Amino acid sequence: MRGAVIVAFAPDREYELRITAGDAPLPAEQEGELWLSKQFEELGCTPRSLVGKVLALDKVLEVAREAGEKRFAGDVAWAEAYARAVLALLKRPLVRVDLGENTVA
Repeated sequence: MRGAVIVAFAPDREYELRITAGDAPLPAEQEGELWLSKQFEELGCTPRSLVGKVLALDKVLEVAREAGEKRFAGDVAWAEAYARAVLALLKRPLVRVDLGENTVA
């Protein structure tokens, strides 16, 4: 397995997105960041920082929040692209995005 991203909208509403060894390789870190930045802009996300700087974890959280649960449930290709970008950017085999707790672990 290459990795997994779990996106939790509530304790009983989680989406686990697995990228396996048989799938295409993960994008480069810069490609993952570029994809998330593009989604951040297209979805109308706003920076959480008062100075307007957007951190990588903010992109991960806000893109998931603005995309919404329906997108994760209904658009498998988009959800997989999100997971691939997050794994590439954060360079971790397992990432949990908890929107209720506002955390990425």
